[in-house]
Amino acid sequence: MKASYHKYILNFKRPSGTSRGVLRQKETWFIQLISDGKQGIGECGILRSLSVDDVPEYEEKLRWTCEHIALGEEKLLQELIEFPSIQFGVEQAFRSLKTKSPFLLHPSKFTEGTAAININGLIWMGDEDFMKAQIKDKLAAGFSCIKMKIGAIDFETELKLLQGIRSEYSVNDIELRVDANGAFTPENALEKLKRLSELELHSIEQPIKQGQLEEMAKLCEKTPLPIALDEELIGVFHHADKKKVLETIQPQFIILKPSLVGGYAGSNEWISLAKKQQIGWWITSALESNIGLNAIAQWTHILQNPMPQGLGTGGLYTNNFDAPLTIQNGALHYHPEWSWNVPYIKN
Repeated sequence: MKASYHKYILNFKRPSGTSRGVLRQKETWFIQLISDGKQGIGECGILRSLSVDDVPEYEEKLRWTCEHIALGEEKLLQELIEFPSIQFGVEQAFRSLKTKSPFLLHPSKFTEGTAAININGLIWMGDEDFMKAQIKDKLAAGFSCIKMKIGAIDFETELKLLQGIRSEYSVNDIELRVDANGAFTPENALEKLKRLSELELHSIEQPIKQGQLEEMAKLCEKTPLPIALDEELIGVFHHADKKKVLETIQPQFIILKPSLVGGYAGSNEWISLAKKQQIGWWITSALESNIGLNAIAQWTHILQNPMPQGLGTGGLYTNNFDAPLTIQNGALHYHPEWSWNVPYIKN
């Protein structure tokens, strides 16, 4: 078996605002496997300043992984525990190699084109006019669940935007989620949650910064609005530590980004622990290219979680790869008759 990796820079169509700044480009890497004439590919995607494996020696670890590919998937995943995005790339690449097509990782009704995945429409941070325009577009596109990132502009303005949606669409028409990305403080979070709860929101992601377990536990106990942990799960590698986080905080939901929490295996461990504590969950992509999005979407479908999932659309970038994925009426669809166009893989 031969293994190699390739770096790729994804360019945003429009600078995209987050609580950690404005994104114009995103680096990603692909692990390619070749064995007995077959090819496999997996995406290793990090988010700068958020991924726990955003470290100077990242590419060196990718090189090491390719040089030691003969260790096999199970041993490599153990060795890469502190590099969750590379773990996920390895999982994808090995699974890709074993299937009849490099991009058919989890065959199902989704990949047959007869089932779709309901997803939320994401509203990026920006000025009021930009956010209003996005909301209008998502509603026109048939989304029944909208997720708005908050914390970048004035809270009163964000509240006004949400009030505008709720005044036109009842909770039965549109499910509203918000993601604070840790923008609130322990001192002001509860008051803000009370005001947001008046709008009958579904949930809020990560109201305060991760790592404040006791403060987050107090919030989850008192909150009038369901809280979903997101960044809180990043960098928690071991079973006992994951169990401690959930038992201490007792959130209403957890959100799983495979690239950030150790791929399929890491996500499945979190899901198993959450189910034991009757904690809800859903899956979210993390700005991957269509290669990573495809791997997440196919796996997400077989989990059969009926909630709208936080999967991207693949349409953020000017130089994404052609893929058989489309959004129709707020759902992600797969078109098996369409072709992929990935330079590292020969169809």
